[in-house]
Amino acid sequence: MTTSSTNNSVFRGFFEKQKLTGPNFIDWYRQLRIVLSIDDKLNYLEQPLPPAPVAPAGQHVAPEILAAHTAWVKGSKEIAGLMLMTMEPEIQRNLENLHANDMLKELKALFAQQAEQELLQTTRDFHACKQEEGQSVSSYVLRMKGYIDNLERLGHPVTLGLAVSLILIGLRKEFDRKFIDELGVVSSNDYPIKMNCDNSAAIIIAKESGI
Repeated sequence: MTTSSTNNSVFRGFFEKQKLTGPNFIDWYRQLRIVLSIDDKLNYLEQPLPPAPVAPAGQHVAPEILAAHTAWVKGSKEIAGLMLMTMEPEIQRNLENLHANDMLKELKALFAQQAEQELLQTTRDFHACKQEEGQSVSSYVLRMKGYIDNLERLGHPVTLGLAVSLILIGLRKEFDRKFIDELGVVSSNDYPIKMNCDNSAAIIIAKESGI
């Protein structure tokens, strides 16, 4: 079996576990990029098909230029075919005749509104999240981490400093000083909190029982 055949087999096996249904477009696209990056074929997805080479009057197109264009067309069709294999039939029907990059543009147009709405709601929930009375710090931090992970999945990662700041803002007053001390935060003022810190202990703190 050739390397190309092996890679195609791995690609198919990977995406058969999660076909594109519509609502899962963002996850599907992220995984698609990972697989194509490993196989050095991401360019077929993210760059448009180059126009066919045309020689000036009285001249011929160099064989290597023709060969390069032919290889690109073939590669784009291969990726498009593999993408179609990972879609539900109703999504496939409108995309069958497109090359990989054009197919991606159509998919983004179809599901962009869905992604924007999810991003908006996640951002609102993230900024509004506060530790509830009786809720442990570990439970609260894990909930905030869920919003952070979702924002990254949506293509809008949160910096570590901003994430920790928002977590601290949402803590109940009886917990925030212990949390800051455990994180190694150097506070320049009591409230509002302004800080320089090493936040590497945040996950450990979140897992502590009884906090």
